[in-house]
Amino acid sequence: MIVQKDAVARLLQDGDPDTVRLVKEQLLLGGEENLRDLEELATRDDAGISRHARDVLEAIRLSDAEESFDLLCRFFCDCGDVEPALWHLVPAIDASIEIAPYRRKIEQWGRQFAVKISDAVGSRERVLALSEFMAGELCFRGNSEDYYCERNSLLPCVMEARMGLPITLVLIYRMVALRAGMIVDGINLPGHFIARHEDVIFDPFHRGKILSRADCEGILHKQNLKLKSCHLSPATPRQILVRTLANLLYVYDLKGDQGRHTKVNTWLHILCEGQ
Repeated sequence: MIVQKDAVARLLQDGDPDTVRLVKEQLLLGGEENLRDLEELATRDDAGISRHARDVLEAIRLSDAEESFDLLCRFFCDCGDVEPALWHLVPAIDASIEIAPYRRKIEQWGRQFAVKISDAVGSRERVLALSEFMAGELCFRGNSEDYYCERNSLLPCVMEARMGLPITLVLIYRMVALRAGMIVDGINLPGHFIARHEDVIFDPFHRGKILSRADCEGILHKQNLKLKSCHLSPATPRQILVRTLANLLYVYDLKGDQGRHTKVNTWLHILCEGQ
């Protein structure tokens, strides 16, 4: 609770940047105890007060989300559930994103797809139905134009843009399919993340294109590798989380964002030490 809230509001209107900075630092130290009052200040008509209050709210939520994700990484195991982990990652990167509407959207898409798949017979037909729904109806595709972008690794951003990285697209396909009772595995192929349903391998980055063994061999040939059976094994939840964080780490390295680079690198070290 903020003592003398109106006095704090007046200080946030102060024309002296140092005064405003000190007030915001004190509010931040109060953490969750100040949330309700900060939320009220954030709705005030005064643009300055509301902006500063939102800044503090976001900083508090980011700190809490970072601590929560750090703890998740410390106790994450190979048999863990990667979907909740990926949702927890979002506010730890960008606290301004509200994830609840996107989780509801996945449930909605899952119900819609369950109707579409009800008459499908065989794994290939189910994959074709999934690709038609995700790439044809919902227009999901790979983001080749802006591949090295933070937003490509965050589920809500991918859902908004309908574009993302191979791994995030596979994961969204997987989540929607699962709601309809269809199991889709992620395949951690070196150089490209793809998907598999039973005996059918496909590529959500390229609008769900079904891949032959020769196609997979071609992907590995570009890296002077030969395809082995282990390459087509389902990725573990830990491998999926590590690859997602590694993508973010590379983005922050390119951007020179040292703060986020350090944060993500710490999470990667925690996950790898737990193997």
